[in-house]
Amino acid sequence: MDRLKKWLHPEPEYEPIGERTAEDGDTQPPDENLKDGFSWTEYCIFLLLGVSMLWAWNMFLAAGPYLQRRFKGNTWIYSNFQSVELVASTLANLGGMLILTKLQENASYPKRIVASLVMNMVIFVLLAMSTRFFLDVSAEGYFAFIVVTVFASSVATALCQNGIFAFVSGFGSNQYTQGIMTGQGVAGVLPCIAQIALVLSVSGRRPPPAKGLNPGQEAPSPAPPGPPPTPGRAAFAYFLTATGISGITLVAFLYLLRRQARKPQPTVSDSDTAEVDDVDTSAPSKSVPLTTLFRKTFWLALAVFVTFAVTMVFPVYTQQIVSVTPTSDAPQMLWPSSFVPLAFLFWNAGDLVGRVIPAIPALRLTHRPRVVFLLSVLRVLFVPLYMLCNVHGRGAVVKSDFFYLVVVQLLFGLTNGYLGSTCMMGASDWVLSEEREAAGGFMGLCLVLGLTVGSFLSFAVAGE
Repeated sequence: MDRLKKWLHPEPEYEPIGERTAEDGDTQPPDENLKDGFSWTEYCIFLLLGVSMLWAWNMFLAAGPYLQRRFKGNTWIYSNFQSVELVASTLANLGGMLILTKLQENASYPKRIVASLVMNMVIFVLLAMSTRFFLDVSAEGYFAFIVVTVFASSVATALCQNGIFAFVSGFGSNQYTQGIMTGQGVAGVLPCIAQIALVLSVSGRRPPPAKGLNPGQEAPSPAPPGPPPTPGRAAFAYFLTATGISGITLVAFLYLLRRQARKPQPTVSDSDTAEVDDVDTSAPSKSVPLTTLFRKTFWLALAVFVTFAVTMVFPVYTQQIVSVTPTSDAPQMLWPSSFVPLAFLFWNAGDLVGRVIPAIPALRLTHRPRVVFLLSVLRVLFVPLYMLCNVHGRGAVVKSDFFYLVVVQLLFGLTNGYLGSTCMMGASDWVLSEEREAAGGFMGLCLVLGLTVGSFLSFAVAGE
């Protein structure tokens, strides 16, 4: 027991900046709520940056039914375009993050953020135009166009992730990082709601009983309805919305930069007492070895990697699991076409709540990185819980939609949001102030590495 307690509460090799020691011996960073420099305006801008970071990818998912219509002329593309999108996105994102993390010296993180937003605006204008013009392009030609846009959008996402997490670390306030993570959660919830509304608005009613049956003969159960075709106008709205989100975010971020430029910079005489969040965004960044960053953020870096690697099993199971209620007896919300987005909504809602929880200082675990890592490993236990549900309609061990939606999906999403936010918020507490930007970019790299490894491991789950 003493060894376990020593492992969970070690003497840190590197102590958090500005720490205070609790009576029980745990090191705790200062309460960020007490900082005079915190601004709700800046928090909302970082939240919007988080929304923009993942909104683009969610629009690709929402436009899936429309893309199916464009690819129906080619059976292989129709069946595999989503997998190809995932591979292209993952490789582009990971490659971009690796390169950008190495290019630390004299890096302008605000310029990377601006470049990513402009790239996304151009990409989604082109995608919106593709739903109005060139509709006679072959499935192969349009597929090549989509793969290129997915790859380019993922490069923009890498620029955004590296830039934002590095830029926000320079403010010295964990709450701003939590705002970014919350924005990502919002970007996951809203498309799910829109997709459910679309399904319910266009799905037909249950077909009437078949006529001409013999006495006592039961009518056959209606076939489960598939996802309704998304009209070109809806896809146009998806892509145009993504363009608008990027444009609004760009304006807000430029305002943030101007706001920071107007702040008085600390002089030699007051530098010792200046607030850490009075950051000079124009100052060049110095290069910090990745080995140094990994050593100082060891447990949190491993935790964010494991957290998102394990998380990648949820999209596979969510697409495969259907309601335990037979379609013939189920309300429309439990039909496969609406039950799948409903399950995504529960997961994303839990993820959003989990990202908000660390905003409460008493509920943070940033000062206990080993505990955070242990919790990230324990999330593997959710995988057998998924196997207890109605995978592929083969029957469930636990015959309850409540168990699947709340106990499995909601809690799995909640733990992802909570641990992910905790890791990203806590990294800046364990490095020097001049290393915070580099640490933010490094943690973003660990996050993407986890997603990449998890996406490849998910193929094993998909084959079950």
